[in-house]
This record gives sequence, structure tokens and C-alpha cells, in this order.
Amino acid sequence: MAKKKSQEFHPTRIQVELGEGREILPYKEGAVVFTQGDPANAIFHIQNGKVKLAVVSKGGKEAVIALLGAADFFGEGCLAGQSLRMATAIAMSDCSIMRLEKAIVVEMLHRDPAFSELLLSYMLTRTIRIEEDLVDQLFNSSEKRLARALLLLANFGKEGKPETVIPKISQETLAEMIGTTRSRVSFFMNKFRKLGFIEYNGTLQVHSSLLNVVLHD
Repeated sequence: MAKKKSQEFHPTRIQVELGEGREILPYKEGAVVFTQGDPANAIFHIQNGKVKLAVVSKGGKEAVIALLGAADFFGEGCLAGQSLRMATAIAMSDCSIMRLEKAIVVEMLHRDPAFSELLLSYMLTRTIRIEEDLVDQLFNSSEKRLARALLLLANFGKEGKPETVIPKISQETLAEMIGTTRSRVSFFMNKFRKLGFIEYNGTLQVHSSLLNVVLHD
């Protein structure tokens, strides 16, 4: 007898039963979802749009630590005992974001194995990505770091078809992501465009040929 497959989790299962402790909120481009130092009491799931996570040092220096898109979670640190937000979350485009109170998520983790599997898989993937980012910062040139960041923004390497057209993103943000100056980003963006790896005229389009920069020793 064939083993019955467990029910697959899909965010619409939460939406159908929206109630106390869970809601879908709209955010305009540039709106702050939460600020570094705020109480960490909920997690968020992006329905559509893009969000950046940034940290600011005591000296006022900002670093972008993640750019997230549809189907991504963020704020999950509260489930591991984080009492205050370690970063600021800002909408990079008009977004629709589901907010789930910590208590609701804990309840779902206990009663919904499919949701538990989804969230665990996501958190492990994020951990691997953070490790890869650290190696990238330590050992790769700023040119390779920029190429990798652009490919990740376009979802190359993820399941499904890459989103080769990237929503508006400033060179300042790219510089904060890869730990370099805006002038270096501008230099390499122009180089990539001349080589045919990218196109930009209001929007940014990334071609798979940009992989040559990352793979080249």
C-alpha cells in the first residue's frame, strides 16, 4: 500500500484563516517594517515585493545584510530567543507582507508538520547563504561579490525560472551589500554592461553570462 503523502503547506492556508495574531499588511516603497532595536515579537512572510535588511553601527555606518523577495520569511530570530531586532527591515518596492505573532507561529510549529518543515528548510537555507556570504566577503574580489549579488537578486540558482529583470536598486545599496564604495560599483556595472552581462535603462536586466565573472579564477 502506498504511503500517504503529507499535506503540503502553502501560505494561502494561513490567509484563509486570518484571525487574531495574523494579518496581511501593505507597505509602500521605502516604508519601515521594523527598526533595529525594536521588540522581536513576530515573524513576517513576503507575499509580493522585495525587502532589505540592514544594520547600522554605533558610528552610523550601514550594511545591507539581506535582500528578500516573495515567499521569503524574515524576523524569525524571535523564535530562537532574540528579544530585540538586530536589523532594520525596509520595503524596497510596494509590498504585501503577512505578519504572524510569535505565539501563533509556535502553535503552528507544534500542530502543522508541513509548516514546520517549510520553516526549518527556509532557515537552514538562510544559514547556508549567510556562510556563503561570509566566504564571499573574505576571499572574493569586489567585482566577483557584485556579480554574485546581482545573480542572487535575479534568483539564479534558485528553483524555478530566474527573474532576470531586477526592480530598481541603487548603487549605494549594492555597495552596502558587498562592502565596497559606490564608485567601485559604478565602475564594475559599466564594465558588465559593456561586456553584455547586464543591461540597465531604468530597470536592470541580468544575463546568465554574468556567471563567467563568478566562475573565473
